[in-house]
Amino acid sequence: MWLMHPATDPSPNRLTNFYQPITNRPSACTWVQTCVTSKVPRGRSRSTKKVTRTEPNIITPEQNGSVELNLPPQDLNLTSYEYPIESSPLAMDLVNSLEGRLLFAVPKKGRLNAAALNLLEGADVQFRRENRLDIALVKNLPIALIFLPAADIPTFVGEGQVDLGITGWDQVQEHDAGVRASHSDPESVPASCEVVMELGFGSCKLQVQVPEKGQYAATQDLVGKSIGTSFVNLARQHFAKLEGVPAGGKLQTKIVELSGSVEAACALGVADGIVDLVESGETMRAAGLKAIDTVVDSTAVLIKSRQPSNLKTVDLIASRIRGVITAQKFVLCQYNIERSRLAEATRITPGKRAATITSLDAEGWVAVSSMVEKKKIALVMDDLESVGAHDILVLDIHNTR
Repeated sequence: MWLMHPATDPSPNRLTNFYQPITNRPSACTWVQTCVTSKVPRGRSRSTKKVTRTEPNIITPEQNGSVELNLPPQDLNLTSYEYPIESSPLAMDLVNSLEGRLLFAVPKKGRLNAAALNLLEGADVQFRRENRLDIALVKNLPIALIFLPAADIPTFVGEGQVDLGITGWDQVQEHDAGVRASHSDPESVPASCEVVMELGFGSCKLQVQVPEKGQYAATQDLVGKSIGTSFVNLARQHFAKLEGVPAGGKLQTKIVELSGSVEAACALGVADGIVDLVESGETMRAAGLKAIDTVVDSTAVLIKSRQPSNLKTVDLIASRIRGVITAQKFVLCQYNIERSRLAEATRITPGKRAATITSLDAEGWVAVSSMVEKKKIALVMDDLESVGAHDILVLDIHNTR
């Protein structure tokens, strides 16, 4: 079985990151692989074979990562291959529909995916994602959602391939640390993308961790040791500061790149310590590890490219998202109270700007509406009741501006 990796189209079109140049065909795409036998019986010339596989589905970014081919039982050696040449009209129509739309990258899976989709729903971003497609067109706005791994989103946004993105601050820092590492003067390198706002979910810490019963008590003890991590650039930057190594200098500490199950590295003898994300700390403790240093405090962020294709749409979606985030922090509190005690009540519920006060038909009574922080509402209701408020209601707020 061989793995075939699609080529990168050399054209400067930003859309080629998602789909390769393709031509229409009713419902299939064909992959062609040219192979040559590596073991040839004595007296016979070397021969070539072409192995063709037809895919019934359209090409997606996941398929473009690698495609497995079941080859004949000969001992074959790959010499050359061609790339997808045909696709369904749906794929072409989708790619063509991206023209004129703002590209918005969203985590395709993982800890940020569900919260990001809930945020978009609250901002009235209406879309339908087709099965196995990583692009979805928004129905009510000139936006296309691009579903990407969270770790890749800072790269796409930083290079201007997409205009907006939701990802973790840790991923933004990891990307920028990698960019700075390639320059002789890292301090002069600007951030690759701009943070529009924090989104209020996905809080975690990127921490240096060691075995709980081990010999290491401080990060300095790990200098010259092996560190396992998927955040290679941030780990290298962190230990370079500890060692006093200038940009481009060689570290004493060995950084071992791991793509998953980082917490098992110490137990398996792969590393003396690790640099990994910690949310609740349960996984860390279950692996017999403890945190001894924090590299980055992270949360989900909305980022934009330095030169977005449509700044007006960027501002619009940012305003909507900001409204959703504010609404999640507040509730609307309504109650009736005698006008003589209104001053006491409004000191309890001053509102964001001021409380809304309306006269009632009952003489000497008013109705009050005020936004109150959600985490304080129980105490506020107790205080309102103590000053004579009646008919106290608490209502959820779905959005606000």
